[in-house]
Amino acid sequence: MKILICSDGTSSAETAIHLGGLLGAALKAEIALLGIAEISSDENPLREVLQKQAESLRGRGTPTNIIIQSGEPVRQIADETSKTSYDLAIIGARWIGAMGRYWRSQRTYEVIKSIQPPVLVAIGECEQLKRFLVCTGGKEFIDQAVQLTGKLAAAVSASVTLLHVMAEPPALYADLVRLEENVDQLLDSKSELGTNLRRQKRELERLGVSADVRLRHGIVIDQVFEEVRQGGYDLIVTGTSQARGLLRHYIMGDLTRSILNLANIPVLVARAGAPKPARTLWNALKGLFGGG
Repeated sequence: MKILICSDGTSSAETAIHLGGLLGAALKAEIALLGIAEISSDENPLREVLQKQAESLRGRGTPTNIIIQSGEPVRQIADETSKTSYDLAIIGARWIGAMGRYWRSQRTYEVIKSIQPPVLVAIGECEQLKRFLVCTGGKEFIDQAVQLTGKLAAAVSASVTLLHVMAEPPALYADLVRLEENVDQLLDSKSELGTNLRRQKRELERLGVSADVRLRHGIVIDQVFEEVRQGGYDLIVTGTSQARGLLRHYIMGDLTRSILNLANIPVLVARAGAPKPARTLWNALKGLFGGG
């Protein structure tokens, strides 16, 4: 596996270095440490910091190559990931205050939307990686994210929880709610949700990862962080989708943005595959209740 760690020499980059070291050693990965100097006078001090960071990574037994570029950071990261195929990019995230939609540095969001590899945003003081939470949405297009999560979890011997949050439905659908609250019954059903969660769970188990499924009802972002609080997770996995047409960027939904804004643990923003044609509501309900 090839991992790109982006560093500007600040404290937020140190968090990314530490997280990259945890994963790099376990994955036996090759690491490229990319430093970007926005002005030429910063290049020599940055080089000194990168040398120390590279020594720290090499001390964990991880081969590390230093790359130094000058210019606008997002463009330089995009250029590097277009020239070389990386399996994962790790960036630090600065918190700039709870104002408007951008609580983290705007560059954090722009990197996620601009580059091809999945992005691991280093947030908080991460001392271990033992419990991962995947926000699945219950759809098949999150499968690529589940596979990546499984590979990372297998390497560090972490367990994975697949979380699906459903909005509170009208009283008319009370029977449907009771069925979906029963995880075992849902996983045995022929519903779209049950089929997708069952496949995702089996894929994780195939990779040797302990996996379970959690269902919640309510406001999605509230329920995600209630699960994080109760479950003691070390990593949140969420997704982005690729823009349609000729545009070569990723669309970050409100849920992913909100998770990045509020998280105090690392967040892996994985790439979602193209969704299959949607099932009709009638077919979905028939499958859920065991119809043909």
